[in-house]
Amino acid sequence: MFTGIIEEAATVASIREGRESIELAVEADLCSKSAKVGDSVAVNGCCLTIAKLDEAQKGVLHFDLLRETWKRTNLQFAHKGTLVNLERPLKASSRWHGHFVTGHIDGIGSIIRWEKSGQDWVLEVFPAEDVMRYIVAKGSIAVDGISLTVAEARKKSFLCWIIPHTREVTALKGRTVSDTVNLEADILGKYVEKFVTALR
Repeated sequence: MFTGIIEEAATVASIREGRESIELAVEADLCSKSAKVGDSVAVNGCCLTIAKLDEAQKGVLHFDLLRETWKRTNLQFAHKGTLVNLERPLKASSRWHGHFVTGHIDGIGSIIRWEKSGQDWVLEVFPAEDVMRYIVAKGSIAVDGISLTVAEARKKSFLCWIIPHTREVTALKGRTVSDTVNLEADILGKYVEKFVTALR
């Protein structure tokens, strides 16, 4: 379980085809400290397991991605040098910020507006229809793993206001219009939908 509060924007070191999976290597600073094989890390909001730590490559985390994960997330568009958001799992003993993020991506969306407005930034995303149905104004949404509040839910898109700090410490600083982002809707909406459907 994660919170959507990004710990660092890291750089993709390499991506290559493995025998049974896609091998992703990420150069991390903070999130590589005390990391162990088997640990979970959210990469652009996608919960992945550290598969290998190479002594010759200090600070590099290695992950194996299943084909399904590859197809359903924007990691399929990543390449060497791409910025990705990293977050380690939350600690029950810590303050909980953001919102509950499971690390299970619901779908991808396309950035259709990303521009400065005053001191802040406006992000508009066009999501898949099956994700859009869970998005409500003032609700929570994880965009590339970042916990954001929906400022406006339109018919086929949604807007979020981004403060300068969030832009600077996440991979959003490297994003542009037409880029693809991972989306995870608030889990509460999914449970409500399931219960309401069962009562019909």
